[in-house]
Amino acid sequence: MFGCITTLIHIPTTHQPPTTTKPTKPISAITPPTTTEIRVCTNRTCRRQGSTEVLQVLQGITPPTISVTSCGCLGRCGSGPNLVVLPSETFVSHCGTAARAADVMGIVCGVDSVSCKKSLDALMVRKQAEVQMEKGEFVMAEMLLSQAIDLNPIGGLHYIYKNRSIARLAMNKTTAALEDAVEASTIAPKYPEAYICKGDALMAMEQYEAAADSYSTALELDPSIRRSKSFKARIAKLQEKLAILQIADS
Repeated sequence: MFGCITTLIHIPTTHQPPTTTKPTKPISAITPPTTTEIRVCTNRTCRRQGSTEVLQVLQGITPPTISVTSCGCLGRCGSGPNLVVLPSETFVSHCGTAARAADVMGIVCGVDSVSCKKSLDALMVRKQAEVQMEKGEFVMAEMLLSQAIDLNPIGGLHYIYKNRSIARLAMNKTTAALEDAVEASTIAPKYPEAYICKGDALMAMEQYEAAADSYSTALELDPSIRRSKSFKARIAKLQEKLAILQIADS
């Protein structure tokens, strides 16, 4: 089922190719859910072979319990794109297509090829919905995102619910938008954008103190958003609303 995965070795302690090769082991030997991280080489050679696209696919379908990041050279240049599954230190070569990336994620998560295919389909539908959102076509985006949720992908559901929350809020479906934001934060408690969406929905519902709590949670999870113009605008609007409430109560 997973014949697309080839050449698995124990990763060396340096970035140089190992002088001796460990006996190969099948990636299916990994026992789910032990994997906590997948690192994808985005060095020049692997990048030319499509590792950037593979990284994006893996990030789009990964469960929130598994971190997918880029890294430097893993050795074995020319047999890439290469990635390593941690903490088992299982090295995977020739992972150059979306289908192969999904196979790796499927094995890591302990699911079958049908689930892998559905996860790729859900990612594709989500990307289509994002295009519709950029056009302001929120009704179509909501429909597509609902289809993506129904596919029950391996991971990435928190992104889908977050996007649908944005679409629904733009359609003035504030209660539904809040429900989706809460669902996104439940699936991925460390995903700051879920709390931003939750805060936005609460602002629309004039629940300003609750919105402040959500924005604060997002800031705690990702302090860098403090410098974001959009986040600054949210806080300025929130402070304005809170000031009006204080005046009314005085």
